[in-house]
Amino acid sequence: MNRPTERLFAPVEIETEHRADGAIILRNCLRPAAATKTLPEILAAWAKMRPDQIFISQPATGGRRVLTYAQTLAFVDDWAARLLTLDLSVERPLMIIGVNSINHALLMLAATSVGIPVAVVSPPYVGPSAAPYGKFQGVLGRIAPGLIVSDTPEDTDKALALLGFAGAESQPLGDMDWLEARAPADTQRLAAAKAEVSPDTIAKLLFTSGSTGAPKAVINTQRMMVSNMLGLGLVWRFLQARAPVLVDWLPWSHTFGGNACFNLALFYGGSYHIDDGKPLPALIGKTIDSLKAIAPTIYFNVPSGYEALLPFLENDAAFAAQFFANLDVLFNAGAALPTSVRRRLEAAAAAAIGRCPPIIGAWGSTETAPFSTVIYFETPHASNLGVPLPGTEIKLVPRQGRTEMRVRGPNVMPGYWRQPEATAAAFDDEGFYQIGDAGVFADTSRPQDGILFDGRVAENFKLSSGTWVNVGALRLAVVAALSPMVSDVVVAGEGRDDIRLLLFANEGACRSLLGEAACARLEHASVVSHPQVRDKIAGLLVTYNADQIGSSTRVGRFQILDEPPSARDGELTDKGYLNQRAVLARRAKLVDQLFAEQAAPAA
Repeated sequence: MNRPTERLFAPVEIETEHRADGAIILRNCLRPAAATKTLPEILAAWAKMRPDQIFISQPATGGRRVLTYAQTLAFVDDWAARLLTLDLSVERPLMIIGVNSINHALLMLAATSVGIPVAVVSPPYVGPSAAPYGKFQGVLGRIAPGLIVSDTPEDTDKALALLGFAGAESQPLGDMDWLEARAPADTQRLAAAKAEVSPDTIAKLLFTSGSTGAPKAVINTQRMMVSNMLGLGLVWRFLQARAPVLVDWLPWSHTFGGNACFNLALFYGGSYHIDDGKPLPALIGKTIDSLKAIAPTIYFNVPSGYEALLPFLENDAAFAAQFFANLDVLFNAGAALPTSVRRRLEAAAAAAIGRCPPIIGAWGSTETAPFSTVIYFETPHASNLGVPLPGTEIKLVPRQGRTEMRVRGPNVMPGYWRQPEATAAAFDDEGFYQIGDAGVFADTSRPQDGILFDGRVAENFKLSSGTWVNVGALRLAVVAALSPMVSDVVVAGEGRDDIRLLLFANEGACRSLLGEAACARLEHASVVSHPQVRDKIAGLLVTYNADQIGSSTRVGRFQILDEPPSARDGELTDKGYLNQRAVLARRAKLVDQLFAEQAAPAA
């Protein structure tokens, strides 16, 4: 189906307010209705309107476990009545430690339907490699949960015992017999609890990455999440035209998977199909199986996910045709999509169906649940963040020669859980959340063309000369220049004379360069560090450097890392992108060695 852009998206119209101090306020001319409903109320409405439509499914032995909207609501009401008999409240939240699953979804919806906040924790916090469980200890101390439900109760109990935490019982998420064995609260108490839930009720506590300190618990209200969905519906017309179908792996412990993907399917009466794979060699096959079973209408992924998916799209024509044929859009999340990956996606789609669905993105954070800006127009810029989500204001503030972006609107958190000082520091004197990113207009005369990402304010650094290095823009430019040999780069050089890079090579491209015969007996480390690979990358970097005229973009030397990024050590997030600070900290000795060598990237 060839769907013209004007049928998919609303026209873009942005108003600007220029202030005497140089700040600019951007607003979308589309104005959403106020958030008056909650997500549990939305579920109940769809269960009445579309009782037999599939709401959620997940892989299971012999096929998939499937629940309709009516079945989902029945479970949610039943479990909510039983949760009310436990010692849970706003002061004693429910904590879920688990991967995406139907039980996870039902428990989350049940708790939030009766005003019990849910703290969603990433499973690696309690995994064996997390000992001595520093992050988990910080989370427990901040939340003080009344009940902990976990995919891996043995790991969780071990962590709780080691930390000496006895403030809550721990129960399994995979087997809910412990809950279903409890007598439920009566119907009057259930109805009264539901009636107390409003748009300003706390629904979730989601955690920041903790890359610059202990993770902070971000308060997510029903209003924040619903406002996001109302704004999206105004600009993404395709959500109103047909019920969306998602096949998704992005983790619910992060705002994008838990708030953007899951909530979008629920809010617009769609179907959410859990993909139990990940963009990792051992798990990408599960993703392919899910996508072969179900054709999505909107597909969300991160750059590493698209890169892992591409070989299957390029080498299996039937799979590619099925994947692309029913899509309204492809959505890239987490980080800018490298030009090389985008071009391959476009080529695979053109070969399969003669066109490529629009590739779009957005910008936001855990504190904005998650959208603050959104793309709903064609753009050639990989780093385009879009324009303000309807109902959201973006303030652009000149700061040290750059432009910091700040956010205000119903999508923004009321604050961090039990951290008043951190909350106060997060907002300026007008109530704009200071997200920490910088941006520039794609075209200063046309704000409707969007804002380009200009790096993290805290991520950028100065060379010894005092010259600022824009890490985000540099990373994107270098990955594009070294394509397809390099998957990602880490930029080093703070306080040094020049820029140097740690490179994660693309093993598939390296093997293609060397030939399968030469690679037959080689492990990953030997493939990516092969002299022929190094020479190829060095040549590409020399070509890149030839076009650079300043120290802020020119690269002095590089090191190919023979060990992939470690999720266990925080180098790779659950969403599949690099934590620059964590890589530099963990591999500090390699960085020191790299700067001990004379600058000559082609040597």
